[in-house]
Amino acid sequence: MSPTITSTTPPRCPWANTPLGIQYHDREWGVPQHDDRVLFEFLVLEGAQAGLSWSTILQKRDNYRRAFDNFDAPKVARYDARKVTNLLADTGIVRNRLKIAAAIQNAQAFLTVQKEFGSFDAYIWRFVGRGPMRNAWKTLKQIPARTPASDAMSKDLLGRGFKFVGPTICYAFMQAGGMVNDHLVNCFRYSEVD
Repeated sequence: MSPTITSTTPPRCPWANTPLGIQYHDREWGVPQHDDRVLFEFLVLEGAQAGLSWSTILQKRDNYRRAFDNFDAPKVARYDARKVTNLLADTGIVRNRLKIAAAIQNAQAFLTVQKEFGSFDAYIWRFVGRGPMRNAWKTLKQIPARTPASDAMSKDLLGRGFKFVGPTICYAFMQAGGMVNDHLVNCFRYSEVD
């Protein structure tokens, strides 16, 4: 049974309506993230989520951390055919060959970006002028699925060899990593995450 918001709970974004979703919403979603390991984790998880619900990925997140060596990009970049076979047999993650291959390819591209820019953080935050974009949405229907910034990010990432980084996935990545504050204005986290 999903918890309901009562007068004793703070107002929050309506999508956060399960214990795991509430925990993620209240502690992580929209918080500006500058740790390359965490940014890589979000990149892999957002790609894995394509076509699925975010709650499905949240439920599998610990399994992903185990299966993908806690999102250690240098390790993931070296995964071979045997490791792919093991991942495809792992019921704790989304067993999609294209998504697994994308995670490995993205790890390799991630390392190239780190080498060029000093960190993935230095590279990725350029798409929002190095600081979070603060929106002022009143309803979930107002929140776009993509923006010019996510379009530009997607185009650049694709040009650098990344996969599963379309504009919608990039926008979800931006939301997760706090590059954009899309908490609704009446949500208690709206004024806390910048």
